[in-house]
Amino acid sequence: MSNRASHAVVFVVLLAAASIAALGAERLEREWTAQYAELARQVRTEGTWFRRVASTAWRRDALILPADRDPADVVLRRTAALLAHLKARLPGGALAAEEKALAELARRGREVDVQDADARLDLHHAVCRLRRKVAFKNPLLGFDRILFVKKHRARMNHMCDQYYGFMARPGGGVYVLEDAFSPAPKVRDVLAEAVCENGRFEGKRLRPGAFLSPDLSYDGREALFAYTEAENTRYKWSERSTWHVFRVNVDGTHLRQLTDGCVNDFDPVWLPGRPASPGPAGSPGGRVLFISERRGGFGRCHARPVPIFTLHTMDRDGGDIRTVSLNESNEWHPSVDHSGMIVYTRWDYVDRGFNQAHHPWITTPDGRDARAIHGNFKPRQSAAPLMELDCRAVPGSNRYVATAAAHHNQAYGSLILIDPDVEDDDGMSPVRRLTPDAGFPESDPGMWQNYGTAWPLSDDFHLCVYDGRLGSRDSKGANYGLYLVDGFGNKVLIYRDPEISCLSPIPLRPRPVPPVLAELVRPAAPADWTSPAAVPRRTEAAAPSADPQSAIRGPQSVPVSVMDVYDGLLPWPEGAKIAALRVIQVLPKTYPIHNVPFIGYGREKGARAVLGTVPVETDGSAHFLAPTGRMIYFQALDEQGLAILSMRSLTYAHPGQPLTCQGCHNRRHRTPAAGRSVPLALRRAPSEIRPDVDGSRPFSFPRLVQPVLEKHCLPCHRKNPTKAPDLGRGDWAKQKTKHYTSYINLRDYAFFYGAKGYGYDGWTPPRTLPGRFGARASKLYAMLRKGHNKVELSAADLHRITLWLDCNSDFFGSYENVDAQCRGEVVPAPLD
Repeated sequence: MSNRASHAVVFVVLLAAASIAALGAERLEREWTAQYAELARQVRTEGTWFRRVASTAWRRDALILPADRDPADVVLRRTAALLAHLKARLPGGALAAEEKALAELARRGREVDVQDADARLDLHHAVCRLRRKVAFKNPLLGFDRILFVKKHRARMNHMCDQYYGFMARPGGGVYVLEDAFSPAPKVRDVLAEAVCENGRFEGKRLRPGAFLSPDLSYDGREALFAYTEAENTRYKWSERSTWHVFRVNVDGTHLRQLTDGCVNDFDPVWLPGRPASPGPAGSPGGRVLFISERRGGFGRCHARPVPIFTLHTMDRDGGDIRTVSLNESNEWHPSVDHSGMIVYTRWDYVDRGFNQAHHPWITTPDGRDARAIHGNFKPRQSAAPLMELDCRAVPGSNRYVATAAAHHNQAYGSLILIDPDVEDDDGMSPVRRLTPDAGFPESDPGMWQNYGTAWPLSDDFHLCVYDGRLGSRDSKGANYGLYLVDGFGNKVLIYRDPEISCLSPIPLRPRPVPPVLAELVRPAAPADWTSPAAVPRRTEAAAPSADPQSAIRGPQSVPVSVMDVYDGLLPWPEGAKIAALRVIQVLPKTYPIHNVPFIGYGREKGARAVLGTVPVETDGSAHFLAPTGRMIYFQALDEQGLAILSMRSLTYAHPGQPLTCQGCHNRRHRTPAAGRSVPLALRRAPSEIRPDVDGSRPFSFPRLVQPVLEKHCLPCHRKNPTKAPDLGRGDWAKQKTKHYTSYINLRDYAFFYGAKGYGYDGWTPPRTLPGRFGARASKLYAMLRKGHNKVELSAADLHRITLWLDCNSDFFGSYENVDAQCRGEVVPAPLD
């Protein structure tokens, strides 16, 4: 090696050493030593884990490869991949000195005995110093400031509870890392001198408390964030124990409170559009999207109060709050993609297990046409990530970056890339592991909690937070730092506070404004839900509406069009002919504890109401009017009125928003065949929903089924008590579930999701198999069809039985006043 080359190597290494001065050489030495130990563990296992996930890795370089003898080999190879990638994107010679230095380190790597642990550790650290220098020459780092928050992990490891203010640990704030990639970066506390200009905190500073989910305006001048006083009231909601949204200029001026009250409001996002009220000069920000509990309702699988939080919007001053999403389960982490659409995570929970679908959805800023991007029907827990959170569109790409997280933990895990243009296989086809060193918590073995809150710079480069020590459920002492990670497996520390974790890094600079999508609908204001304790409750039964059709249609209705119900992913039973669609409404849970009341046999299932049926034409098309503001799903019925397929996902419409479907669970990437004629149903006016029989809305076993049993079955069964089960009402008041004796005794003859013997055991696959559920899959219907003991039911009475079986064989149709329901009274749901 020439003296000039040797001098170049020394010069580059000195520059790299200078660039770490502000972080402290000792701290970086500890960082690299920790990375060395983790890589050594991975190499010792001979890459067993990496061979398992190799086919789903974004880049091969991020794996442990057969030629990797130790951590020094790994970091040399990955740094070389990074340098080669950047060299092709920088002016000629920009990395010449670093390339020579890396060649010299690679020569040392070949010469130093792999058994010489001290020498190999020194080599590893030398490569890490050089890698830092190379990484910070990335042309994508065309900014020198990073907005972020400091925040302790929440007190409880759960996907919902982590976002209740009383679960936050006080500490942290909103910060800017100045000169982020220089030798001497500095941290500025945005709120150090900020005094709130309005609201409950007028004239005060936001200390002490906790901070969450910053978002930067498109012009880079204003930040939104959530703050809570973090009063540890533990499941008692108050203004001091909930998250509220604030706005501040990034220079710390004009701090304003946008929301307040006894509900959690968090994850604010600037929407593109003209300001609803005057803002800073040149500000392109319009309304603000955020997550809130204001929709109302509780989760169905918790032994504690877990209010539902979903998408909402407000103007930039906190007024005109609107409920954008009517989903009856939780939603998380919205962002705006390149097309101006909202990408967010939705928990789809209709007749499913609790941990089956927490995946990306997309909708317009005014809440129209919400649809899953992928992953809504995976067949088993290990098929793909359990949750995909913090989805963000990657610049210059069609992909999204996200965190593969756990159901029973917080929003950390492994980073993934999602390609929505890849046809979904209910598994990993659209998903690639950006950080294959960390598995998917709860889907893969272990409870990986290493990465979080990625901000994409390209498919290969992302800002994020990282703590390499969290490979188990135990997260005590978590200390997430700000990192630059790449698809080649490199992790470069930018900043870490040894006392508290960092979260949500955002480049502090102007960014392109996505297209402003026209607001075609006006979502309704939230219901009166000032706090989860203020549940609107009915204490007495209400009489049925004098105009059932008006009650079903609601104050407004919209047309729904289905092009061809037969266009689906799964084969229909041979000879199946669909004659109608049944429209069913799912009702929000208004009592906080799971299985109180027991709606039916299925655990943690939602109450429902059958709105009625609409006709399907001979070509499979349907066109009908559906109510707005209600969560509905559809069942495809044959000519006998039996359900063949059930949707098991929710849709909803806002006033003025028509809905259109190609088919029942059709492929997203396929359009109708060219030249196809206009579907028959669309050649006529939309049908009205035809109400079903008494006892179906609201759903009621006492009104729907028990009269049939008493008319046709009970006399014979009472004559033969030793051979036939009791089908009377029994002393239901003494039952824990308040269910009739007849209902209890019919359990083994009914159909419900989660029952054994119907192909829905254990995991409860989230997609219905056509012809294999409901009445068609029940023992009771088979017995009646064969003529059980010469029982002859009228068509009307048989319909009541099959309707019950098709609707999960439920008992109650409301969470309220179960005694009145048991007496056969009509008890409408207070939240619909």
